[in-house]
Amino acid sequence: MAAPKCLIIDPMHNSLFSMLKDIGWEADYQPEITREEIKSKHIGYQGLIVRSKTTIDRELLGPNPTIKVIGRAGAGLDNLDLPYLLEKNIQVVHASEGNRDAVGEHAVGLLLSLMRNIPRANEEVKNFVWAREENRGSEIMGKTVGIIGYGNTGQAFAKRLSGFGCNVLGYDKYKSNFSDAFCKEVKMESIFEEADIVSLHIPLTGETRMLVDINYFRKFKKPIILLNTARGEIVSLADVYQALVEGYLKGAALDVLENEKLNKLTDSQKEAFNSLRERSNVIFTPHIAGWTFESHVKINVALVRKISTLTFA
Repeated sequence: MAAPKCLIIDPMHNSLFSMLKDIGWEADYQPEITREEIKSKHIGYQGLIVRSKTTIDRELLGPNPTIKVIGRAGAGLDNLDLPYLLEKNIQVVHASEGNRDAVGEHAVGLLLSLMRNIPRANEEVKNFVWAREENRGSEIMGKTVGIIGYGNTGQAFAKRLSGFGCNVLGYDKYKSNFSDAFCKEVKMESIFEEADIVSLHIPLTGETRMLVDINYFRKFKKPIILLNTARGEIVSLADVYQALVEGYLKGAALDVLENEKLNKLTDSQKEAFNSLRERSNVIFTPHIAGWTFESHVKINVALVRKISTLTFA
């Protein structure tokens, strides 16, 4: 029997190819392929490995795909048309555990950078400004951190907070009985009541899109610091700015944005982004929380391990 073939349409670490070969798959690496080219190219392949370059849906794969499995090199599944894939009996695996450690570390880095004024202080010293009192920071110790979504990355963040002497509360609408050594499970009302810091670790769905708006911020009893290493479309930038102005937010560290094509922002998005980038209590990074040299390989390990366990009719 011929080896099943896997079309890889996004840039991947080259360790993937030998891993696929070891489980009996033939890899066809096409990281520059366009969506139009994929429409005809995918016929005859049993596997498809993707990041987020293109949406995988009926319009792309058609009514009679030969694809049997899709490997999503990352955590989110928002670029996959899951009802269509289910209809066509296409199995989906993703590597959410592959970058969880990277995301957990980055979230801690964002929090420390914001609370200790590290980016601003760095720029000032480089410009011969030695402002100690103006950059006096706050400690994580003693603060209450609310983690929204207690999956792979939420758990990784909680674990890394364990040495800071803070109180970690977790809320997950779709999980229960998940309290552990690093986090106490609570209702969302408790996070609204107690949190000093809130970190988002939830997927982008119809339910979570623009979940975090000004009405959401107004539910907190104390001004909070917001961290978002999940999906940008969960948080309204305009409402982040409004919450800062109204005092519901003390600061925000955002690794993801509602529109990450900065040269294609709408007028309202541009206005909000420009307002936020002028503030020293707002930190941006370019969707790199899960983007480390180590996670590049770990994602491949997770994907190939899951693909190796699948059986096809």
